[in-house]
Amino acid sequence: MHGDYKTSKEAFVSGGTGSTVLHINAICSVALSSIALHSALTSRVAFFRSTSFFVEWMLLPVPLLLSMTVYAEAPGVLSVLLSVAATVLLLLPSIENGAALPTRVDDGTTSTRDIGDRSALQASLPSLRALSTYRAHMMLMTVLSILAVDFRVFPRALAKCETYGVSLMDLGVGSFVFSQGIISAIPLLKDPSRLRKSLGYKLFDTLKKVAPVAILGLIRLMAVKGTDYPEHVTEYGVHWNFFVTLSLLPLLEIFTHRIILHMPVALLGLWIGVAQQCLLSFAGLGDILLNAPRSNVVFANKEGLISLLGYFSIHIMGLSVGTIILPPRPSFFRKQIVLPDGDRSTSLDLVAPRQTTKAVAELFSYAFVWWGLFAFVRLKLDVSRRMVNLPYILWLSAFNTSFILGYCLLDLFFFPARTSRVKDSSDPAGKRLILGEYSAGSRAPLLLEAINKNSLVIFLIANVATGLINLSVKTMYASDGKALLILGGYAYCLCAFAWLFRNRRLWQF
Repeated sequence: MHGDYKTSKEAFVSGGTGSTVLHINAICSVALSSIALHSALTSRVAFFRSTSFFVEWMLLPVPLLLSMTVYAEAPGVLSVLLSVAATVLLLLPSIENGAALPTRVDDGTTSTRDIGDRSALQASLPSLRALSTYRAHMMLMTVLSILAVDFRVFPRALAKCETYGVSLMDLGVGSFVFSQGIISAIPLLKDPSRLRKSLGYKLFDTLKKVAPVAILGLIRLMAVKGTDYPEHVTEYGVHWNFFVTLSLLPLLEIFTHRIILHMPVALLGLWIGVAQQCLLSFAGLGDILLNAPRSNVVFANKEGLISLLGYFSIHIMGLSVGTIILPPRPSFFRKQIVLPDGDRSTSLDLVAPRQTTKAVAELFSYAFVWWGLFAFVRLKLDVSRRMVNLPYILWLSAFNTSFILGYCLLDLFFFPARTSRVKDSSDPAGKRLILGEYSAGSRAPLLLEAINKNSLVIFLIANVATGLINLSVKTMYASDGKALLILGGYAYCLCAFAWLFRNRRLWQF
């Protein structure tokens, strides 16, 4: 790559000061509006019950791309347009039975043992439409922005901040980690005794899973250095990259398992965030990150090393949300970890009816607390993604919890659940009844499910495609029309790949 252009490109993507939290929230709210329109179509118009790939692509990825480019300065306009269309469709009756699904109460003779015996044996978690939608939208925002940032059609206020500030791309990195934390709850929910298993066993098991990601980090390093690709050194350091961080977080989680037995997961995540801030403010790590010369391999990668504990805090915050929304009951994990191993009925409990309204109430409480704490600490501290300080951790936790809550509320509105009273499988006497909810719209849109199935592979392809496009096109000099054409084709190809392999998982991580 030509030296002058490389220098100009590095300057183009560096030195960002960011936007505002309200602006970022408004851009991301387009995702909620687009899923509202999709839900309105599929719940009110029979023709759209089985949507084609092109329709899904137009309804889901395209609004996200427009929100960060053409409508980036006025995302509320795009949200209003999508919301008005969804509201008009609400005038039509639900195609499920001509009206909203009714609430039904059984006579108590239904038992959770009668529900999904085969699934119970496999201890499989019931699907959660809101989580699938959230994770796919987060992935779409990430892969779109990593290429869009190289074009002038993408406002500089949305690019990663140099040291302090908030931006759309700063949000994407942390949200990826938060999402990984949510999914990390699955093995603990299926086998709560894992918390008590030997450290050596868990380290070996986890190393096998994260080794490919660490290798990808090494491959990316060699590719970037070998092609003289423009890089933002203050993001992670000279040799460190996001894949290295991603591979280390599951290993660090193992060392907290014994603590989780005695402390709420969210509180643990918060204390880790406080520890990170103390190290930055009082142990000199903040000064080292900002001012220390890159004199050796450690200082050359100071951003990656110093931010690791902060990202780990975000990972644990995500793990906390996972233990709330993934099992049928928000209290499932807390109750299971205090029971002796022989008294657990994990497989049976995991296929019990989902209590979505209780999960929504708990998510609302956490979102309220995180936003409150974020507002409080921001009185004295600025947000820094580069440091991954406490304000950044709280912002990521508040944002992701709130948006998952938003997707849950949309699902409850468009696909109301039937309610039944069933026997509580955790009651040895079999006499206690609980309310269980059965949703008619349990699956996310097919394109979003396809993206989730192979999300890491899509992320890898997006990184490679971004590099190839930048090596082929002088993106920072491209007109807005040309930029949108390239970005649209890029988004279409990524989504088409996901759609092509929607029935096959290419890589299990």
